[in-house]
Amino acid sequence: MTSRVAAAIDAAQAQGRGALVGYLPLGFPDLQTSIDAAVALADNGADVLELGPPYSDPVMDGTVIQEATQTALARGFKLRDTFTAVREITARVNVPVLVMTYWNPVMQYGVDRYADDLLAAGGAGLITPDITPDAAAEWIRASERTGLDRVFLAAPTSTDERLDLIAAASTGFVYTVSTMGITGERAQLDAAARTLVDRLRARGVSHACVGIGISTAEQVSGVLEYADGAIVGTALVRALRDGGVEGLAAEAQRLSHGTRR
Repeated sequence: MTSRVAAAIDAAQAQGRGALVGYLPLGFPDLQTSIDAAVALADNGADVLELGPPYSDPVMDGTVIQEATQTALARGFKLRDTFTAVREITARVNVPVLVMTYWNPVMQYGVDRYADDLLAAGGAGLITPDITPDAAAEWIRASERTGLDRVFLAAPTSTDERLDLIAAASTGFVYTVSTMGITGERAQLDAAARTLVDRLRARGVSHACVGIGISTAEQVSGVLEYADGAIVGTALVRALRDGGVEGLAAEAQRLSHGTRR
């Protein structure tokens, strides 16, 4: 089964550019606005959408994203709203939609049920930041059955053995963490990201997207010198918070200028 996410990255490369993966939290500032924002992001340069259902213990998220997810939870976001949002977004855009989720909610919901409901809503797969392939047998089985993509995270501290596992188990792309620590904007991206992509390439990874700390078109461009995609979150969430859907659309356009090679 071909990966819709990998196909979107390949399509960007065929146009002479790298892919822009845009992250937004679902339910912020409210459910309908988060749906409209995701559509605007796709319409203004994002090749892949990464949507995060809010979670009560977001260990990887920086302040801007944490505040947005806390707002969404306070306004009553429920796990099932994830599938409502994905269904409405995929009905309006042709960009593949990945759900970035901590593992506990998937377990609570039921791994097979989550996979089936995500597939039915038109979703393309999951990014799972807090589970490793060796602990994900149930999800790997469910994704193979449904054809959903499995995006695992690789970090500069990952051992060679761990990278072998990640390379073998990931589909769509490998989420390549640029720097250790939480998400947010960094003035300078670590050289560690480039080294990590080289290590993944040596393991046959053909789609590596770099995230954490990318917030400008210049940083997008720098990452795409060696990676297949750049993942941006905090800058987009801030744009939505401060300028609404219009502000987000303008920020997405600015960032997309950095994807041209």
